[in-house]
Amino acid sequence: MSDRVTPPTMHALPDGEAEIALVLHLPWEDVAALGQEAGRLAARLQRPVTLDEAVSHRLRSSRSAAHAKSAQTPPAATAAGSVSSLPPRQPAEQARQAIDRINGTAGNESA
Repeated sequence: MSDRVTPPTMHALPDGEAEIALVLHLPWEDVAALGQEAGRLAARLQRPVTLDEAVSHRLRSSRSAAHAKSAQTPPAATAAGSVSSLPPRQPAEQARQAIDRINGTAGNESA
């Protein structure tokens, strides 16, 4: 096993929830999607939102949606979903397009 792998630490929070610190390696498309989620959440809450908050919100809403769908959809179909639905590209191209999406300039340039 790699030296970089350390077990995540868990902390109990006063509100009855738990906090787990993780390091994730994500495709640029997923980072852009989380940025968009943070933007939507910030607009709804009318305050700045961190990516951590956006991830927590996304996990909570996904969990709620999964419970609602579990009676209708087989578990394998719900587990197969992914934020990224784009075909693989070069890392530099992924980064440029993700930054464009975050900045709201995606699709505004002619190739």
